[in-house]
Amino acid sequence: MDNKEAIARMKELVEQLREASKAYYAEDREIMSNYEYDKLYDELVELEQETGMILTGSPTISVGYEAVDELPKEAHESPMLSLGKTKDREELKAWLKDKEGLLSWKLDGLTIVLTYRDGSLQKAVTRGNGEVGEVITNNAKVFKNIPLRIQYQGELILRGEAVITYSDFEEINNQIEDVDAKYKNPRNLCSGSVRQLNNEITASRNVRFYAFSLVKADGVEFENSREKQFRFLKQQGFDVVDYARVDASNIIETIADYEKRIETYNIPSDGLVLIYDDIEYGRSLGRTAKFPRDAIAFKWADEIRETTLKEIEWSPSRTGLINPVAIFEPVELEGTTVSRASVHNISILRGLKLGIGDKITVYKANMIIPQIAENLTGSDNIEIPSKCPVCGGETKISAINDVQSLYCTNPDCDAKKLKSFALFVSRDAMNIDGMSEATLEKFLAKGFIHEYQDMFHLDRHRDEIVEMDGFGEKSYQKLINSIEQARKVTLPKLIFSLGIANIGLANAKVICRHFQYDLEAMRHADVEELSQIDGIGEVIAKAFVDYFTDSDNCLRFEHLLSELEIEQEEMDEAGQTLEGKVFVVTGSLEHFGSRNELKELIEKKGGKVTGSVTSKTDCLINNDITSNSSKNKKAKELQIPVVTEEEFMTQYLGMEI
Repeated sequence: MDNKEAIARMKELVEQLREASKAYYAEDREIMSNYEYDKLYDELVELEQETGMILTGSPTISVGYEAVDELPKEAHESPMLSLGKTKDREELKAWLKDKEGLLSWKLDGLTIVLTYRDGSLQKAVTRGNGEVGEVITNNAKVFKNIPLRIQYQGELILRGEAVITYSDFEEINNQIEDVDAKYKNPRNLCSGSVRQLNNEITASRNVRFYAFSLVKADGVEFENSREKQFRFLKQQGFDVVDYARVDASNIIETIADYEKRIETYNIPSDGLVLIYDDIEYGRSLGRTAKFPRDAIAFKWADEIRETTLKEIEWSPSRTGLINPVAIFEPVELEGTTVSRASVHNISILRGLKLGIGDKITVYKANMIIPQIAENLTGSDNIEIPSKCPVCGGETKISAINDVQSLYCTNPDCDAKKLKSFALFVSRDAMNIDGMSEATLEKFLAKGFIHEYQDMFHLDRHRDEIVEMDGFGEKSYQKLINSIEQARKVTLPKLIFSLGIANIGLANAKVICRHFQYDLEAMRHADVEELSQIDGIGEVIAKAFVDYFTDSDNCLRFEHLLSELEIEQEEMDEAGQTLEGKVFVVTGSLEHFGSRNELKELIEKKGGKVTGSVTSKTDCLINNDITSNSSKNKKAKELQIPVVTEEEFMTQYLGMEI
């Protein structure tokens, strides 16, 4: 079996074993016997040893999920330039001249730079602004198709595109009942997935990586050919962007072939890329200030349709910004029906001279986002609303960097309340499932909710909610059930849900423990007493006191309390064995269902859990004590002990394992 066949077989085995494990452990069904599973597993181990490669998702290794506090920034060794563009096929042919080139998809995702050393993935960095990107190494390790170990032992640097396929995008969206909460396109979903702080979320999104450029692989002879670089990357286990070898005689025909294929191609693409196969010739051309001269992008000509503007819808946001949205007669664009497009701001609205009944042309930018191309009538009769469509408050036009936008001036506008309501229903607060920001916006616009108490009386609006887009009887009932479950809440979660400045869930727990979960004592505490609590301080104390001395806040809070049952927490003074100690938890756990579960236990014992290692940290809990993670390095620098989960349980909790 040659290397290519071995890699193909390994991919097949990884998928078969993954499906078998999923069926057995997650779905309580068996699709193969233990004997067959072990046989396939042993075959995979043997192939991994023969090839020196381990593919992402291989059951022979375990990549732990890890959350980070932020994504560190890192400068690229060489700037990542954009490509020059053309929509003219003959221009592309003229650019190629008498040379041979590689024509490939221009994938529409997020560009990533991977670095391997000694055969292992060491680093993954996003393109960022071309000069500086974000380090997403932990996330790259859970992409669907990146090899974690390769045969080549030198330093290998390559670039490629992280993408989410249309089929995976649709599957993810189909799990979201709220129409407005669905993701708009695969690229945005991919960008957010790649840059998650918790790579368990990344893993669930089926992100894939397709290599399109080899930057460095010292000691390997490529005979001055880009195609041979691609073949080398394939031999190392990478999926390479689909390409075709072209010259002046067949490039027009090949572009036409790609154009047919894009209609059914499962990977998002917004054009093609043409690069010279001759590496040295391409390098000899140098680059401009903005573009390299060895490659050029081909963009599909936009499909444009003429239609009639029916109305301008004014859409308020949580910041007070009111965006104009054009509503027009539906037209077919790039295979879908389109009837609305954002106009973005007042400057664009006036520049287009839009008026109701105007003939306009529309297109999809990058074949995805509907835009107005041109106004063929130009009646310019749109009236800018003087009142906010949500609250009726006065509006004003403000200019920032010469761009005019419309804003609501009412500080109590319901649209601005969105953020506070979103916090109230979030998982760490009242945990009302099915109440997305998009749903909250609808309820605010309808006038269903004005204060927190109203959340618990949405049944008064049952008939209207059932008829709303994305709802129906089933979704309505699910929401009501979640609201009823939220009536029973712990005191720390209730305090956190109020959105008091600087009061996170951890601080809410600290305050509750100090007052032994006596709500009345907490509400009437003064700044001096609160600021004496370890970890609170005067700023947080003042914010807490200010909230509960405001008469309107107190009235709304009393209304809310009438809907709730606060779960009583028993204070076990003798059990406060971790009083005053500070811990950091990182990496995957074996004895606890999640890090939150361990965090809850530590806090019940009087300890505190923070997100980063500092001189105040007593102990870092990490099952991988030998890893070179930033937290491990920081702990070693500060001479703070790094212990495994079991060591923590025996040494700090006195438990027997």
